[in-house]
Amino acid sequence: MRQDFARVLGWIEAGEEVAVTRRRQAVARLVPWAEKKAAKRPMPDIAARLKKVFGGKTISDKTMKAVMEQNRGGI
Repeated sequence: MRQDFARVLGWIEAGEEVAVTRRRQAVARLVPWAEKKAAKRPMPDIAARLKKVFGGKTISDKTMKAVMEQNRGGI
């Protein structure tokens, strides 16, 4: 590595693993950097969740407006 680091770096970039030794004893391992990919999470099914919680119930516009006004402090 001391003499030709660019070549060793090329091996690593190509996907190879390189062992670093001192007096024939392995002291380190150089491996390619692996970017962690964010796990894709599925979008929640809001409609299914609402149906599970509330069933087939529907709330009229008048009732919903009253609830919203009550939660806003009667505005």
